[in-house]
Parts: sequence; structure tokens; C-alpha cells
Amino acid sequence: MTTEAIVVPLKQFDLAKDRLRQSADLDVTALAEKLARGVLLKSWPRHVIVLSEHPDVTRFASSVGAEVWSSRATNLNEAVQDAYRGLADRFERLIIVHGDLRRPEGLGEFMPEPGITIVTDHRGEGTNVLVVPTGLDFHFAYGPQSRLRHVEQAAGLGVEYRVVSDSPWRFDVDELSDLRDP
Repeated sequence: MTTEAIVVPLKQFDLAKDRLRQSADLDVTALAEKLARGVLLKSWPRHVIVLSEHPDVTRFASSVGAEVWSSRATNLNEAVQDAYRGLADRFERLIIVHGDLRRPEGLGEFMPEPGITIVTDHRGEGTNVLVVPTGLDFHFAYGPQSRLRHVEQAAGLGVEYRVVSDSPWRFDVDELSDLRDP
């Protein structure tokens, strides 16, 4: 069994980033692909798995050397939960990483401590990177206030956890203001 894999859920690029699509001056499809490419390339030398059901995204992922995990899930939480269960016999823990990090450098060398690690977004509310040992009855809860819900999951399971709020990975891109340096 390999120790860990980085899992990157990716939405179809031409549908991704709804809030950014309000700006007529921005090629959001190209931006979504560029951010995802950066995350995938900076995740090496770890084993990288992309979660997607769309053929364009699976071709993209394969073109940069990532394994693809297809799921019929209807939302992010279901897709990650499905992969978490399905990959448990291959990996001791999964590092789930959002595909829209502005500064993904160091993902491939990241050595998380035992237990669960929650890397928040720059607002301290979301979860940009989540390290979870496999084999737990952990339920993923992405969306508003996901940091709090993931902390509650870890505490409820009695698993040691830590929240990291000062990582360069705290900067994801959801709104136009996220494209500017803090």
C-alpha cells in the first residue's frame, strides 16, 4: 500500500468558477485550466488522482500524467466521499486539494503530521487542502463553513487534528479580488 495520494476534484473548465464569469474581461475557462495545471504539476512526485466525470477534464488530467477517478456523483462532497472509500485499499491517507490554488508550490513535498490536517482558505472559513487517513468514517463537508464542519468531523471521530491558517495554499480563486495579491 502506498502511503498517500493527492486527490484533485475538477469541474468541467467551461462551467467552473461561476462567480468569476460575471467579468466579461476574463477568460475564466482558460484561467480554471491554468490553475488546475499548476496544482497538478506542483503535486509531483506524489501520486496524483483527478476526480472528474467529464471527458475533456479526464483527457487534460491524463495529458499531465494524473490518474483519473470517474464518479457519477452529483456534487463535490459525494465525489470525494466516493473516491475516499474506493481508494482506501491503495493509500493510507488522501490529501484532497482544490484545483484553484494560486500558489500550489510545495504540494508534492508536503509532509503532513499524523491525523487530520485542515488548511483553511484565506478567510478562515473554507478548506483548501484536507489530509485524511483512510479507513475512517469521515464525511466530507465542502461548501460554506467547511473548515468548521471538517473540524467537527475530526473531533467527533476522536482523531488528532490541526488547522493551518497561514499556508500559501490558503489563496484559492473564487472571486475577482482573489486574483490580486493580498
